[in-house]
Amino acid sequence: MSDDTVNLILALATENAELRAQLAEAQDLLVETAVDAGELHARVEELQAELVEARAERDAWRIEAGQRSGPMLRSG
Repeated sequence: MSDDTVNLILALATENAELRAQLAEAQDLLVETAVDAGELHARVEELQAELVEARAERDAWRIEAGQRSGPMLRSG
């Protein structure tokens, strides 16, 4: 093999190794991002459930307050 061919093969092997390292790093980041996204999704679901519960409590409180004080007049 000529020196040019050897140098080209070495350059390609080096570039290939660098690209593989970058790919491995990108895959690690992707896995971390997927885990974070899953945790955030679970938290959003928890917050949505809490919101539904808070709204139900608010509505019940409004009904109870309305029954105690009679009809409320709204100015609009």
